[in-house]
Amino acid sequence: MKYPCLVPKSLCKTKIHVHLESEETNNLGEPKYKAELDLKCNFQDRSKTILTAEKKLVQITGTAMFPGDIAPDFPTLSGGTVTIFGEERRIEQGTKNRNPDGTVNFCTLEVI
Repeated sequence: MKYPCLVPKSLCKTKIHVHLESEETNNLGEPKYKAELDLKCNFQDRSKTILTAEKKLVQITGTAMFPGDIAPDFPTLSGGTVTIFGEERRIEQGTKNRNPDGTVNFCTLEVI
């Protein structure tokens, strides 16, 4: 059975550069897998206000959604950076959203 893509390519118009690093390390302590990807995504910004004892801090976060599996060699999307709108942001969390048959429908990167 073919499942519909929940993030269609027609809605992915924002250019993004993704630098992924795997959690696994080689014998030198470096990430076992690295990837540099220039893609288009559907990006949604949001901001969160955090009140500390000294001051108020506004934290800008966002979500980048990609159709399909952007990194089939990586078992999980967990580390690295993205460059979007000229700013470099750290990947906080990555998700490979799967269909019931186990194939990847779309990927999500939460950035901060």
